[in-house]
Amino acid sequence: MISNTFLYLFSIGFYLFMDKTCSKNKIQTRDHPFLKSDLYVSFLTLFINSVVMLIGVYSWKSGWIILNESKTILKLLIEIVIIILVMDLLMYIFHYLAHQPFTYKILHRKHHEHISTNFLSLFVLHPFETLGFGLMMIFVFTLYEFSVFSIIIYLFINLIWGTIGHLNREFFPKWMEQLFLGTTKFHNQHHLNEQKNFGFYTSIWDRMFGTYNA
Repeated sequence: MISNTFLYLFSIGFYLFMDKTCSKNKIQTRDHPFLKSDLYVSFLTLFINSVVMLIGVYSWKSGWIILNESKTILKLLIEIVIIILVMDLLMYIFHYLAHQPFTYKILHRKHHEHISTNFLSLFVLHPFETLGFGLMMIFVFTLYEFSVFSIIIYLFINLIWGTIGHLNREFFPKWMEQLFLGTTKFHNQHHLNEQKNFGFYTSIWDRMFGTYNA
């Protein structure tokens, strides 16, 4: 719980720092207003993330997740890229399904009340969404003996990427869109047009399946 609280506060602090120091104009004119109800939902997300971490630790102690610490830098980089691409595909599918009429009303509508975004948007999720993402991640970690360092680095990238993705200022230079990265604008476009840009780290799967919007 302590580590997840630190990450939660780090994300909010990083968001506020970037919002105050970034010289680029806002993508949308106004940020989503701060609501107490969103704060309470974010606390619930924090709690569910802590539960997911406990499930991960239990899976490791039970031998379902096996960690390997002896990796070269090259292998670490390869593992991180593999985790990102596999998780991006699973998240694309999960996100797409969350936008189907029935599941959207139950799971995902709350998040999309944030047509624009603010420092809590990343954490305004239905508990089943948070749990679903966490279980997908644990499932991926059971498929291969990843290094503990590649997992830690991936988790940090995931937090930073999620925070940047919900900024209301473009963080990435425009040329990075050509690298198929899921830039800030890429995800902001999803909040404006809910049937486009379901990817998270990259735009690869949206381009492949015809749901990409520049």
